[in-house]
Amino acid sequence: MSRNNSLDLDALRARLESSHGPKYWRSLEEVAETAEFQTFLDDEFPNRTPDWNEPLNRRNVLRVMGASLALAGLTACTKQPAELIVPYVRQPEDIVPGNPLFYATAIPHYGVGTGVLVESHMGRPTKIEGNPDHPASLGACDMFGQASVLALYDPDRAQVVTHNGDIGTWGSFVAALTAAREVAGLKKGDGLRILSETITSPTLGDQIKKFLGDFPSAKWHQYDAAGRHNVYAGGMQAFAQPVNTIYNFAAADVILSLDSDFLLNLPGSLRYAREFIRKRDVAGNNTMNRLYVAECAPSITGGMADHRLRMRAGEVEAFAFAIARAVGVGASGGSSGVHGNAIAAIAKDLQDHKGSSIVITGDFQPPSVHALAHAINQALGNVGKTVLYTDPIAVTPVDQMQSLRDLTNDINSGNVETLLILGGNPVYGAPADVNFSAALDKVRLRAHLTLAENETSAHCTWVVPEAHYLESWSDIRAYDGTVSIVQPLIAPLYGAKSAHNVLSVLAGQGDHEPHDQVREYWQSQHKEADFEVFWQTALHNGSIPDTALPPKKLPAPTTPVASTQTANSAMEVVFRPDPTIGDGTWSNNGWLQETPKPQNKMTWDNAVWMSPATAQRLGVSPAKMDDLQSPRYNAPVVELQIDGRSVRGPVCIVPGHADNSVTVHLGYGRTRTGHVGENLGFNANSIRTTSHPWQAYGVAIAKTSETRQFAITQHTQTMEERDPFRVASLAEYQKDPKFAQIAEKVIPPELSLFPGEFAYNGYKWGMAIDLNSCIGCHACVVACQAENNIAVVGKEETAKGRHMNWLRVDRYYSGKLDDPELYFQPVPCMHCENAPCELVCPVAATVHSTEGLNQMVYNRCVGTRYCSNNCPYKVRRFNFFLYSDWYTKSLAGLRNPDVTVRSRGVMEKCTYCVQRISAKKIESEREDRKVKDGEIVPACAQTCPTQAITFGDLNDRDSRVSKLKTQPRNYGLLEELNTRPRTTYLSRVRNPNPDLERT
Repeated sequence: MSRNNSLDLDALRARLESSHGPKYWRSLEEVAETAEFQTFLDDEFPNRTPDWNEPLNRRNVLRVMGASLALAGLTACTKQPAELIVPYVRQPEDIVPGNPLFYATAIPHYGVGTGVLVESHMGRPTKIEGNPDHPASLGACDMFGQASVLALYDPDRAQVVTHNGDIGTWGSFVAALTAAREVAGLKKGDGLRILSETITSPTLGDQIKKFLGDFPSAKWHQYDAAGRHNVYAGGMQAFAQPVNTIYNFAAADVILSLDSDFLLNLPGSLRYAREFIRKRDVAGNNTMNRLYVAECAPSITGGMADHRLRMRAGEVEAFAFAIARAVGVGASGGSSGVHGNAIAAIAKDLQDHKGSSIVITGDFQPPSVHALAHAINQALGNVGKTVLYTDPIAVTPVDQMQSLRDLTNDINSGNVETLLILGGNPVYGAPADVNFSAALDKVRLRAHLTLAENETSAHCTWVVPEAHYLESWSDIRAYDGTVSIVQPLIAPLYGAKSAHNVLSVLAGQGDHEPHDQVREYWQSQHKEADFEVFWQTALHNGSIPDTALPPKKLPAPTTPVASTQTANSAMEVVFRPDPTIGDGTWSNNGWLQETPKPQNKMTWDNAVWMSPATAQRLGVSPAKMDDLQSPRYNAPVVELQIDGRSVRGPVCIVPGHADNSVTVHLGYGRTRTGHVGENLGFNANSIRTTSHPWQAYGVAIAKTSETRQFAITQHTQTMEERDPFRVASLAEYQKDPKFAQIAEKVIPPELSLFPGEFAYNGYKWGMAIDLNSCIGCHACVVACQAENNIAVVGKEETAKGRHMNWLRVDRYYSGKLDDPELYFQPVPCMHCENAPCELVCPVAATVHSTEGLNQMVYNRCVGTRYCSNNCPYKVRRFNFFLYSDWYTKSLAGLRNPDVTVRSRGVMEKCTYCVQRISAKKIESEREDRKVKDGEIVPACAQTCPTQAITFGDLNDRDSRVSKLKTQPRNYGLLEELNTRPRTTYLSRVRNPNPDLERT
């Protein structure tokens, strides 16, 4: 190690390349094994007494004493606010207290719908689940869908109509908009503009088209900050028309991803992930698909790759051209100097699997790469088999970047008198060279329909609260065109309006109800006499049958030429939506802010991602962890300068990132978003331009004297120097299927201090997690938070290691420092048969049930935390303070009434969703039967896109979980400790190309 306060990256690199480095490692500090880091790991509850470092006075003494009493558990019965309980005078017939109802609807995300089922308690939506009958979800849900219910109850939502910052009324807005409409009508709509995000709603699209038909000089513009602009341009370049591309991963044996995180960030990703993982099941046929990923920064798709090809984002185009030539596409332009040895092997693998392969391009790659993928898929015979084309799902597909530029130019030319902005936040999300905020101020009447007031709202004369999708009627298309009716579960909390309301006023139809508009549209499309049956069936099932867009036969794609964005030797800056809060749409969502980003486990912040080698060259190597009051080191801050613009951000060194390139994420640096998301991180949009919105070259990076603290969960709940992850190649697995079972380390059950094997005569619950299926998407983490009323603690407490998530997804590296493999492992409570936590609790707050559950009795817990100290898996969370918000009234409707809302001073942990177990047991007892296999599904397992988590009765030998535990890949975590965990894992199997393994 170097003598200064920085980690010596050369020494870490050498350590990993030698036999002395750890096999699986989680961070640079772990590889370095500094004394400071080890001290941090050895301290079970770091930073528990920071107040004692303050000057001693009467106020601080009393405050510290109060805190110490709380930590000792004596104030665990914190007084809660008084609540008024009023009984029903006449109880509704269709509501039974304690029995939730489920309704089918669809969640819009970047304009595309995903079918979901919403759990409703006494008229309150509390939980989102996937709709198993919907083609886009197949019963799964992602982290954004899970967190969307929190956005409904967000106290920072726009709650009143405002006019020039003063409270107004819906009626006064209607009068103003009607007057503007009449003025525009005299000029056939000239001077009137509509700006929206991507719209796939057939009803809303029909409203806009009819309005434009009556006002032909009015214009409709579209812009999504994280929109699929290059996808549109790629279709135009290849086919001279926009297309929607659908992939059939269920039939694909070889996949080449060109910077596409298709397991997480595409419309249809939930379905794609399910299909992709099913082709990696080695239990029955010992065959697997093979995935190649070319990318700049690590992604969850890259983590699942059999071969991850690290390259700059700008080098992907030249790599794609080289692949195209190797498979016989006559592509000219672009020469790949990276991974030249891999090109021939990948091309041969693709040609050996003609008709059963996929080449897929990321949304943010230039149009030429998209056009190349179309040409390669055509040459390989994939079109019509693994690749399908349909008409676009957007009502009117446009080049959205050009659309935004056209609108701005019209405003600056004085041609816009009225601008109606339907959702979105273009002032924040537009590239810096557009300067949309200055242009917006020139419009006389500018109105913004928005869920929460934001940077765009601050520049508008009228702000109208937008209805959440759980509050209003609409319809929306899924990735394949399937239409779902968006039906509300609750009346608008703040009298909010939807885009349907606003457009009906604009069209001169008055305040026409969205329900009536949607129903009337579909009645006009469905001429048969049985419309009521059609309507009720669509509402019940969550989708309208036969609305998926049919496959479209296209001419042979035009082979593209290289783009003008060809990579050069200059430093590259890459812009991407944030992994957890996207383009800033979810900035004020505490669940997503506190969800660790899969790649680096960071929360509440963005950073300048760079490789270890780039950090060394720039002189920004990470500092040692030497201050236990700040368990994560203070990161150096750098200034990025490009095209006369600059922004400052802290450095995060990410092993596996491409050299000579940095990645910055959008969504942060918000100045007007609400109490949760304001003033976090930096705004990367401030250096983006319309000509280079996703990657640019020639960025200058200068180190500053500033530092910034990160809140990273990587070092909390660590299992230290053990071997928790098991992985082998397909060839190694075929040679030794039991490679994951370390027999010599396992203690036989009979060698125990316990009196004997307990007989479980009823149910015996257990869980199996397939590491070959887990993609690390963190949907399970947010689902657990929503189901179990888990509190958000904030950045400061998270930085101290006090986050409360009951389930974590550990991220492991394996291999070299600069280009390691990436693995994910979900870790809930193990529910050990020989649970170390149960022996040390002085008040029997943690006990074993007759069905094998390790239970927590909150009323007994006095907060000694002995159980956590004795838990080798570190899956327990201590509620240091009153993190649950008892006082914000809107949040009361969010909570699951079947789960206790904990106050401070108690230990919390995964319960296998015992409330769900109890509900199904009661139901089965009432019907005089046993619980069926698969009838009880914990929240984590229910939302998992790939069905990596399986729960059931171990006494039932025919149950799926019992069968999984008999597979040779099954192993227990830290089984050498003889804890006999009920949660076990199925090891990971990779399928590398032998030709590449030898190079």
